[in-house]
Amino acid sequence: MIYTGQQYVRWDDIDAFGHVNNAKYLTYIQEVRYQWAYYQYSIKGELPTLMEMVVARNEIDYIVPIYEGGRFYDLNLWVDSIGNTSFVVGYELLGTDGVVHAKMKSVQVMVSLETKKSRPISEQEREFLNRYLKD
Repeated sequence: MIYTGQQYVRWDDIDAFGHVNNAKYLTYIQEVRYQWAYYQYSIKGELPTLMEMVVARNEIDYIVPIYEGGRFYDLNLWVDSIGNTSFVVGYELLGTDGVVHAKMKSVQVMVSLETKKSRPISEQEREFLNRYLKD
């Protein structure tokens, strides 16, 4: 299953070169990850499954620059792989015309909020992640 969130490109996301600044893409994937793991459940009064995680690595391939702000873009999210304490999330940023603007990946590590150290993925978390595991 793929989760699709919408990201609004603001006029101040555009830099001096007239396109979305490279650092903004990290904000976009952070926002969609929050929507996927937390917000989509909290608005329905449900308890989110996946919250105790940190980013260990980000990777971005910039394919087609975004020159136009003031509108929404689709950001698809899926799980590429699941390990013992971490998992890899894939992303694809799309324009309304279907153009792929960027492909991204992040490595997420589960952490204990008490110890601030990595911990194994729980069975409940693994079940949630498996729903989004890409074939």
